[in-house]
This record gives sequence, structure tokens and C-alpha cells, in this order.
Amino acid sequence: EVQLQASGGGLVQTGGSLTLSCAVSGFTFDDYAIGWFRQAPGKEREGVSYMGSTDGSRYYVDSVKGRFTMSTDGTGDRFYLQMNSLKPEDTAVYYCATDDDVYPRSGPIARGPMGPPDAYDYWGQGTQVTVSS
Repeated sequence: EVQLQASGGGLVQTGGSLTLSCAVSGFTFDDYAIGWFRQAPGKEREGVSYMGSTDGSRYYVDSVKGRFTMSTDGTGDRFYLQMNSLKPEDTAVYYCATDDDVYPRSGPIARGPMGPPDAYDYWGQGTQVTVSS
């Protein structure tokens, strides 16, 4: 059973930094397709960042480019989202997600730069990020 565990959220002031972590277990493939999403109260879930190993795909939503960096420890078991220069509008619950189909032409990114939330089969429980003004 594939399981994801997101952690690292918290309360920071505007301009501060946080690093979110996503631990993945039970995934049988060596390759990966990992997305970070966020959902603010009253808003739809939004794609933030994506990383795929089969073609080296990387994606960041415009609002976080230059401030957020996604990375992995290289084992395919842990992924990170380094968030710098945080703004109040970054406040949300952040989720990591993955899918069995890790290939660009048929996996999540076949449906957009990082694919919609329903393109991902497996989700972590979410971690709250709050940025105070």
C-alpha cells in the first residue's frame, strides 16, 4: 500500500522560510512523479510544484517561482519543498501526492504542467502552513 506522510508545516512571519517533507512508502517503482498541492480555506486545491524522474520534469506555479524549490534525497522515498520569502497568500494546507503512472505521456502531467488533483491516486494527510503578516 502506497502511503505518503507530509510534515514540516508551521507558523512563520512574512519573509520567513519553511521546508516541507514528504515521506513515501510502499511505492514499487524506482521512478517517481510527485506533486505538491495546497488548499487555502474556501479555495480549490492548487498545484504548486511537480517533479518527475522519467524525463526530469520540473514545474512550479508562477506564484512560487524563484521562492520554492522541490528536491529529493535521491532514494525516491523522501521529497522536500523548500519555501523561502513566504507571503501571507502562501497560507494553506500543503499536500504531497503521487500516482502509479509515472510516465509523462500517460501520467499526471499528460493533463497539464503538473496535472489536476484528480490525476493523482495517492495523497498525504496535509500539513498546515500559516504565514503571518
